[in-house]
Amino acid sequence: MKRHAGVLRAEQLIALAKRSVGATQALHAYKLHLGQLLEEYDLAQRQLEQIEHELHHILERIPYAQKMLAIRGVNVTSLAGVLGEAGDLSGYAHGNALLRHAGLNLAEASSGKWRGKMVLSKRGRPRLRRFLYLMTMCMVMTNPDIKALHHHNVDVKKLKKMKSIMKLCGKVARMLVGLAKSNEDYISAKVFPQAA
Repeated sequence: MKRHAGVLRAEQLIALAKRSVGATQALHAYKLHLGQLLEEYDLAQRQLEQIEHELHHILERIPYAQKMLAIRGVNVTSLAGVLGEAGDLSGYAHGNALLRHAGLNLAEASSGKWRGKMVLSKRGRPRLRRFLYLMTMCMVMTNPDIKALHHHNVDVKKLKKMKSIMKLCGKVARMLVGLAKSNEDYISAKVFPQAA
């Protein structure tokens, strides 16, 4: 809903709930169920922390991973996902090879008699595609360089937002492969000279 309920409406609902005719027989069962749900939530939180701890230990063994984690917007989960699906990034000839491996390269959807549009091929690893997309979205929200490029694509070049995100996925893939091959630190002005 576009309009908010407001404090007055909430107070009215609470007052009505106190006087309402509700089932009071199963209060103990509801409390038990609520306690079980809270225990499940705590268990999920502990498991998530344990997995993130393991990911940190695994990424410490990869030489260029710490330099990539220093980039704003690259988190442990997405980087581990990309490396787990793609393997050693320094072995790729170019970032476009990583895009082809993920199925994010462009292909023409055409037949023998008609010529179609350019679309993503999606002939690759879907999980790698997902992790690259999530990493790019996180970088669009937190990294000022990527955010500026996205606004430039949308406002100046008049691209649709999703088209801009897909274009930035390619940029992020090329950046990751370039940093893995050179084993250098991330320098914003060097990676994104147009943003400087």
